[in-house]
Amino acid sequence: MNDLYIQGLKIEWSTIPEDSYVHKIPAIKSITELQFKKPVTFFVGENGSGKSTLLEAMAVEFGYNSEGGTRNYNFSTYYDISSLSESITLVKGWQRPKSGYFFRAETFFNVATASMFDYMGADYHTNSHGEGNLNFLVYDKPGLYLMDEPEAALSPLRQLTLLRHIYDMSRKGAQFIIATHSPILLGCPHSQILSFDNGKISPCDYENTLSYQITKDFLFNKEKMLKELLDD
Repeated sequence: MNDLYIQGLKIEWSTIPEDSYVHKIPAIKSITELQFKKPVTFFVGENGSGKSTLLEAMAVEFGYNSEGGTRNYNFSTYYDISSLSESITLVKGWQRPKSGYFFRAETFFNVATASMFDYMGADYHTNSHGEGNLNFLVYDKPGLYLMDEPEAALSPLRQLTLLRHIYDMSRKGAQFIIATHSPILLGCPHSQILSFDNGKISPCDYENTLSYQITKDFLFNKEKMLKELLDD
């Protein structure tokens, strides 16, 4: 046991309809339970590997709005919640977070609009897209923060800013569970990395993530990679 807000999860597969697409996601289908061991956990894997599906189900089960925001948000522009959210049980710690949110990169515009009337109270539309995202992301109260590709609108420098924020807040009692492709964010010290590749969810070292390996190969072997990629 640990003092995290969410210590793990369990999935009751018998309650998920047989025709649900969740059954076709190998990595998620491979588990009945999962444990979180660090204040910062990263979900990594190729597009379509199930990272966002699992993160969304966790957010909905916890009470966050499926399109993003806090528990106070209840807007919906398109209903696409998977049946997994009704079949997942979060193993919660003894502490209850007093703050937190679910962040989804693709629906941030709607969250930014709702935020003008929420306790986070700010008009993120007055910022640039990247600045608005970052200002929302760096909310400075300990709590539970679920983030789906928070790097999408951020420059490399701003990703470093977010990394510093995640690291500092995790040391003050916050918990982060983040689906990302960013080799910068993945470098956060003392984090748990779970890979969704190869049809399973398993621990992964930073240097073994595809995000790190491909970025490193491109930076150090750009001409060779471009030749292989672009030559007929």
